Amino acid sequence: MSSEKKPKPLPFVANFAAGAIAGISEILTFYPLDVVKTRIQLETGKSQFGLVGTFRNIVKQEGVGRLYRGLVPPLMLEAPKRAVKFASNDFWGKTYMGLTGESKMTQNLSVLTGCSAGATESFVVVPFELVKIKLQDKHSTYKGPIDVVKQIVRKEGPLGLYVGMESTFWRHVYWNGGYFGCIYQVKHLLPKPESAQAELFNNFVSGAIGGFAGTLLNTPFDVVKSRIQGAEKIPGVAPKYNWTYPALVKIASEEGFGALYKGFVPKVLRLAPGGGVLLLVVEFTLDVFRKALGPPYI
Repeated sequence: MSSEKKPKPLPFVANFAAGAIAGISEILTFYPLDVVKTRIQLETGKSQFGLVGTFRNIVKQEGVGRLYRGLVPPLMLEAPKRAVKFASNDFWGKTYMGLTGESKMTQNLSVLTGCSAGATESFVVVPFELVKIKLQDKHSTYKGPIDVVKQIVRKEGPLGLYVGMESTFWRHVYWNGGYFGCIYQVKHLLPKPESAQAELFNNFVSGAIGGFAGTLLNTPFDVVKSRIQGAEKIPGVAPKYNWTYPALVKIASEEGFGALYKGFVPKVLRLAPGGGVLLLVVEFTLDVFRKALGPPYI
């Protein structure tokens, strides 16, 4: 039996900071694709332009700056959002391993841990997502993030900022379950890294595949979330979309099953490499922290 000591787990604040740094790196790189994705998802009926056409129309009709419309809320959000994602994944992983008596992570535990991290993350992101969707809508007349918040609170009260909570919950549960579950599996299938460069490559590949899997699982829930959060409330009129699963059925029956995957291409173009960037930056940053803190963390 080996007597080699395992490195001490990094403190919560290190995981939190690494997630925050990774999130900001990812959002600054891929944000325009998120704007295009939202525009496509908010279209009812058959999509008129697709990825390239929507991108061109935004630039031609509204200017390049519109591709960064609504950037402030997600930029403000990315630090706490991604920090919560990776810190809560670390927390739930340790918790479930302790409860089950496992000494290392397993495939089933990695999926359960990811889903739990997603559920935790969803409670943080709803108001920011709501503001972002309102600003990204082509018909938006809001002056900026503060104006969105003021108008929503004035019309609907503080709880109005949590419209779409249930659909956001499911969106994050499925994405994180697929993301972290795939990362575990892919890392075990890839050759064992023999160098720091190989380790970075493995992290990017496993994160990118995890990002693709998470996107494949959660896009229908993202479409519903966009529809719920993008709709303007009319007094006395019941909203067309309210609860997630009935909305999924309604969209599929009215627009076809493919409508549940509206915006999939720009979404996956962002979140597949974005998932790789996230994991790569997180692991790189954590390694920097380990070296800075020294033994017993390395």
